[in-house]
Amino acid sequence: MHHPMTRRSLLQAGIALGTAAAFPLGMAQAGEPAHDVTYVEDFDELWRTLDERYCYFGEKRTDWRAVRRMYRPLAAAAQSSKAFAGIVGRVIGELYDAHTHLNDPAPDAARGPYFDLWAEPNRDGTAFVTSVRDGSPAADAGITPGQSVLAIDGRPIGQIASDIMPRCLSRPDPAATAFALNVAVSGRRGMPRTLTVRTTQGSEHVVPVRVKQPVTLPNVESRMLGHDIGCIVVRSFADDAVVTAFDAALASFRNAPGLIIDVRQNGGGDTAVARPIMGRFITKTMPYAHMRRRDGNRLSASWTETVEPRGPFTFTGKVAVLTTRWSASMAEGFPMGMRGLGRAAIVGTPMMRVGAAVFSLRLDRTGLALQYSAEPVYDVQDNPRWELEPDVPVLMGGDILDAAIRYLRSA
Repeated sequence: MHHPMTRRSLLQAGIALGTAAAFPLGMAQAGEPAHDVTYVEDFDELWRTLDERYCYFGEKRTDWRAVRRMYRPLAAAAQSSKAFAGIVGRVIGELYDAHTHLNDPAPDAARGPYFDLWAEPNRDGTAFVTSVRDGSPAADAGITPGQSVLAIDGRPIGQIASDIMPRCLSRPDPAATAFALNVAVSGRRGMPRTLTVRTTQGSEHVVPVRVKQPVTLPNVESRMLGHDIGCIVVRSFADDAVVTAFDAALASFRNAPGLIIDVRQNGGGDTAVARPIMGRFITKTMPYAHMRRRDGNRLSASWTETVEPRGPFTFTGKVAVLTTRWSASMAEGFPMGMRGLGRAAIVGTPMMRVGAAVFSLRLDRTGLALQYSAEPVYDVQDNPRWELEPDVPVLMGGDILDAAIRYLRSA
């Protein structure tokens, strides 16, 4: 479950596991400070908490001491809560981690990375599109994998990414470059963007990408594919009602020889929701993941997370879990767990690669709230979740559903 905490309450209550699903990177609003040292005190609370608890310093090239030297004077000079929130956003951005972010971004803040495009850097500094989120504004505008984004609103994408790049790296890191590029192509919350795009044929044209109002879809939907394969779409693991809805769908497919569980548009949620679903596919208690947390300057020894079997019946047919780059957080842990239980193959593309459970922090004075990566997750063979690859990979632009059907119908 997700547990908002101040640093003080975290230390008093011990460590509480949290999971979350959203990935905004931007500025939050808070009340004006009660006195002129509030911002510095909250900056120090933020810096110390991450220094003690953030789990990926061993993976990152962030010079955390340099972050303090650069941003603490800026926090001391902040003239408003909005300015301070912007500084906190920059501090968090130094970690180039999609799972570490402010919880309440301002309406015009930069979107988080991977909003509707997944891109990789070209040699010329432009953004090569490898994935487009189904049903997204970019997809509606006709952006397709294989194209390159050259500019947004007339400004070269490389310049925008340069503004976003972490300033406190001990040495260059391609992961930081890719992160900044993906924040850049996402644009700003609530605002349309105009992309200058180079097609696969080499021509360039301008594509307006409009703001799209979100459409609320059920967290669970199901249908039969042909006579032999059930398909259950799970869009979230953040609501306990998902378990009941999944059970109802599974009951209708009880005798199907094959089952698809589609988490391609699932941003994550809570292990307390995902585990009972995994329990429908096993007959005894089994391990599904290993986890660690900070222990001084290192990570602790791992402990094992298990799944309990759950009735009223065990589904014994062949199972495929569908994934894309927008399967995130617990929607990465679920396919990893199903594979670790020996009950499913992962079909699709690599996922978002957010590999840790998160803790929540609410700064004591300004009330700014954020989450941060705290407990890295590994599969039962101790492979990091953020390196998870599909069992049946589908190439850029391929038909993932068709690949899963062919897998399930194979001998």
